Amino acid sequence: MLVLIRGAGDLASGIALRLRHARMQVVMTDLATPTAIRRTVCFSQAILFGKMQVEDVLAERADTPEAVPEILSRGSIAVLADPEARCIETLKPDVVVDAILAKRNLGTKITDAPCVIGVGPGFTAKVDCHACVETMRGHTLGRVITEGSPLPNTNIPGLIGGFAGERVLRAPADGIFRQTLEIGQSVREGDIAGTVNGEPMRCTISGILRGLLADGTPVHKGMKSGDVDPRNDDSYCYLVSDKALSIGGGVLEAILHFTEV
Repeated sequence: MLVLIRGAGDLASGIALRLRHARMQVVMTDLATPTAIRRTVCFSQAILFGKMQVEDVLAERADTPEAVPEILSRGSIAVLADPEARCIETLKPDVVVDAILAKRNLGTKITDAPCVIGVGPGFTAKVDCHACVETMRGHTLGRVITEGSPLPNTNIPGLIGGFAGERVLRAPADGIFRQTLEIGQSVREGDIAGTVNGEPMRCTISGILRGLLADGTPVHKGMKSGDVDPRNDDSYCYLVSDKALSIGGGVLEAILHFTEV
């Protein structure tokens, strides 16, 4: 079974990891210049560096849709720089999963594949997809929705280690992001994780820098640009999150429900 996942950020990568463990063939698409925060667990980095390993799964960049079959034959995930997912016409996947997490539908249609799954807010089951998967933390996280839509976005990050919005680092201005620290470093409240046009982006809590935009990334003021984990365990920087795995389980359930494996 061939599954195409739109998006290759941390949640999309958790989905891909779970599907690959279930022995499904996976293709992912993303921007030519990915804007992932948790870069150490994002298959999108294969677009920049040719290969990217997340836990025990390897992804390889495919420069064209025609290069995908050879990559899949090696047991790897294929990643294309194709944000509009035009490769759907060539690859004809059995399943399309929209995991861009844009909080709105950026063009996915229920006719894109025999099974189309929308991840998070912005999708309606039986309208633009066959099923949706809930991304809001709580008792409904990862659940499959076959009628209606996931809960609306609240713009409030989930609670981790007693902190929610304080965990997120946001660009202080429009411009080019320059990182001053590295993912995995221990930080204290007030430390400068990066700058934009000379303006500092300071950590608002102490912990481990779990995510940070790559140096040279264009940003706008208020854009999510970093993530501090207050639990002080640097191993979390290299593991797919519990949230991503839960959502991945929901996607797997939806695929099994709507297809014949």
